[in-house]
Amino acid sequence: MRKPSAHEHFVNFGRCPSLNSLILYFIIVIALITVLSSPYPTTWNSIGQSPVPYIYRNYRKLREQTTSDLSEIQAFSFGITPLGELQFCGKERDNHVPCYNVSANLLAGFHDGDEIDRHCEVDDVDTGCLVRPPKDYKIPLRWPAGKDIIWSGNVKITNDQFLSSGSMKKRMMLLEDNQIAFHSEDGLTFDGVKDYSRQIAEMIGLGSDSEFLQAGVRTVLDMECGFGSFGAHLFSLKLMTICIAAYEVFGSQVQLNLERGLPAIIGSFVSRQLPYPSLSFDMVHCAQCGISWDKKDGAFLIEVDRLLKPGGYFVLTLSTSKAKGSSLGARNSIIFTFIEEFAQKICWSLLGEQDESFIWQKTAGFNCYESRKQGAVPLCTEEDEESYNKPLLACLSGTTSKRWVPIQNTSNWLAGSKWNLEELDIHEVHPDEFIEDLSASETAIKDYWSLLTPLIFSDHPKRPGDEDPLPPFNMVRNVMDMNANFGGLNAALLEAGKSVWVMNVIPTGVRNTLPLILGRGFAGVLHN
Repeated sequence: MRKPSAHEHFVNFGRCPSLNSLILYFIIVIALITVLSSPYPTTWNSIGQSPVPYIYRNYRKLREQTTSDLSEIQAFSFGITPLGELQFCGKERDNHVPCYNVSANLLAGFHDGDEIDRHCEVDDVDTGCLVRPPKDYKIPLRWPAGKDIIWSGNVKITNDQFLSSGSMKKRMMLLEDNQIAFHSEDGLTFDGVKDYSRQIAEMIGLGSDSEFLQAGVRTVLDMECGFGSFGAHLFSLKLMTICIAAYEVFGSQVQLNLERGLPAIIGSFVSRQLPYPSLSFDMVHCAQCGISWDKKDGAFLIEVDRLLKPGGYFVLTLSTSKAKGSSLGARNSIIFTFIEEFAQKICWSLLGEQDESFIWQKTAGFNCYESRKQGAVPLCTEEDEESYNKPLLACLSGTTSKRWVPIQNTSNWLAGSKWNLEELDIHEVHPDEFIEDLSASETAIKDYWSLLTPLIFSDHPKRPGDEDPLPPFNMVRNVMDMNANFGGLNAALLEAGKSVWVMNVIPTGVRNTLPLILGRGFAGVLHN
């Protein structure tokens, strides 16, 4: 048989290949280029698999772009509209909060304070656009510096609004035109919040506020919290303080607290319960919060009682006036007299008063309820743990709950990742469930942190095997867990030494584990 010549070989190779062959050649070439040029061979599996922590100094931007491209590809595969087709929202949407539309609420007939509450059914604002940051927005300072200094351009408050705020709310000062500071250089606060905190501790019989945890006080609800100085101070004492304030278009207390990196949510109990189950907090704090406690036949005080755990504290500081016989002083006297009389009907005892500050303690037992005189507030006959968007009650709840345990008996329960069999039994959680949730979260944190490290430590590149740089290089200040279960992600972050706090969201309609989360000293909320 004759062997083909070299020319014949060339001629055979030069014949026109089929269309299928061309497509195959093209795919092979693209695949080779991609594999040879990519510094991260595992990136292509990152959507479906746990990321492998390969981190190199000079390829962060390439990996970011690759991840972004893959996200768009995945979005296309599910038929999601690409971001490029979305329009930017107008300026009127810069501070819009979904379901909070006062004008629409008024037109719909809501009044007597209900117009500032959450009404999704009347909020028809288009959400199909991208909300832009403020014109002068800057990346917040890193924790913990960001807790005490924020960029004024990041929040919607003017100098006039700041200067006109009440004396108790003047918990900050303007350092420069573009910064707001909440602490002086030597670490002392301008408004004496440390002295105020120590005063509260002494009024409940403690030596100092450093003993709050030993007394069972771990979670505090700060109502109409101003600029958050009290909560920020308690945060430094390892107490979880959640600010809750009504919706505000300008000078939002919630926005200011979140900008500082402190837990805060929008909420008002003018007509409805706050989004927490009964027996949720060790302390409820109100410093000049503007609530008319003597209105609605004491319904607001009944709501505070619902939120407080047995043996918990209600701290009230009224507005002060140096002028004797002033109308403000007379108003304070009326409020105090009403609360003191009503306290007997709900089994609260006055622990102490100093200046315009008063502290009542909720009963830790049941004897008081049995010995009350006629006219006392009745006990609820049916317990409803799902408090989301429900009307205010006219009865005392929580008295039949398995979670009726005085806070003084819980000082060593479920701190962080630790767990207590008695506490789990009260919440009807099997230990295996609890351990599984924590174990899965610990694995997830390792994977998440490996993927996020080049982004959150952008000024401190990390090589394989290096330890995470210490704060303040950590730019992540808070995390929202949209399905928190038992708070495992929160516990895993603490166990890993990450300096962040978590807003643990429990969706309505699923198993309500928020009492357990709050019992661990974590922040959380029910939300639809």
